[in-house]
Amino acid sequence: MRISIISRNGSYLGLLMANTILGSALPMTIIMAGLAGLMLAPSTALATLPASLSALAGFLAAAPFSLLMGKHGRKIGFAVGGGCAVYGSLIGVWALFTGSFLLLCIAHLALGAALACYQYFRFAAAETVSADWQPVAISLILTSGLIAAFVGPQIFIWAKDALAPIPLAGAYLALAALSLIGLIPLALTKLPVPTGGPPQSLKQRFASLSVLKRKPVRLAVGLGAVSQGVMVFLMVPTPLAMIGCGFSEAVAGDVIRWHVVAMFAPSFFTGFLIKRFGVQPIAIIGLGMLIVSSIGALSGLSLVHFYGSLVLLGIGWNFGFVGATTMLANTVVESEKAVVQGANDTVIALVSTLSAFAAGAIIAGFGWAVLAAVSLVLLLVASVVFIKESRQIA
Repeated sequence: MRISIISRNGSYLGLLMANTILGSALPMTIIMAGLAGLMLAPSTALATLPASLSALAGFLAAAPFSLLMGKHGRKIGFAVGGGCAVYGSLIGVWALFTGSFLLLCIAHLALGAALACYQYFRFAAAETVSADWQPVAISLILTSGLIAAFVGPQIFIWAKDALAPIPLAGAYLALAALSLIGLIPLALTKLPVPTGGPPQSLKQRFASLSVLKRKPVRLAVGLGAVSQGVMVFLMVPTPLAMIGCGFSEAVAGDVIRWHVVAMFAPSFFTGFLIKRFGVQPIAIIGLGMLIVSSIGALSGLSLVHFYGSLVLLGIGWNFGFVGATTMLANTVVESEKAVVQGANDTVIALVSTLSAFAAGAIIAGFGWAVLAAVSLVLLLVASVVFIKESRQIA
């Protein structure tokens, strides 16, 4: 099979377009959660709560979305996710007009659920190609995040004062419009409707989770959780840490922009590297980059340190996350997908939630350097375990 067959795959291209538009919510949500939280929170210690609740919603919504897609198809699931984004964005506008921190938290719960739903685009992409091209399909679907990295922050800059004198309200309204637009290519894309669906009884679903006992599956889930968790742990408090160091909101937003670019730009070649060298070497390189990122964050508080550590954080996440997704896609059969993918993304979302809450507490109580040191220790332990376990299944 040649790579050109992917470019002629209508289902894949439709998913790519929808993911590009809907995925622009990610950098916008990161920026808005921190800034709106800082503006409306009753104390600075609660400023990261909207971002943390967004991660919590992802944890709660991951498995239900997977089961919904397993029963009714990917298209229905993604449409529900887009609806959550529209709802959350409009609640965010309401929160800013009324000055309600509670409503802001509700808004980011809905937005977090939507972002959890969008994570399944990578699995949907893998289902449109043959097994040997799955790493490439997964990797390339993530390139849509590169466009989102530029489009999302730029839309935020253009729209944040559109409803002046209420700051940031225009950005939430723009996110609602963007989410509606993203549903258009999805509606025009033909995706298969599952014939059997996931196990219906609770007993059957728990029985299906026995696949998690297989070492390759456990290793894939663990790699994805570590990559995502460390990325969230360092990324979420970055705007607050930078503002605390005297940098402007615009500069903090630009650091997040280039972090998101680094998350997705490698996707143009990550899949080909995995296809050429294997998934485990690329995953180990990714873990190494995450370690260097933590060392960079620990080394100083200059603009160079923030840019450098966040860029390396993005690249390391890409190698680890694409590697984990590829490993999981290669180790489960069709009948296991809905339950196992749901369990995988639930674990990842749980780790993300814990990371977001922990990051907020540590940055408020101990500072950026302690945050970086904790991430470094966790990564060193995880890397040793991954290398040891991967050698046993090689």
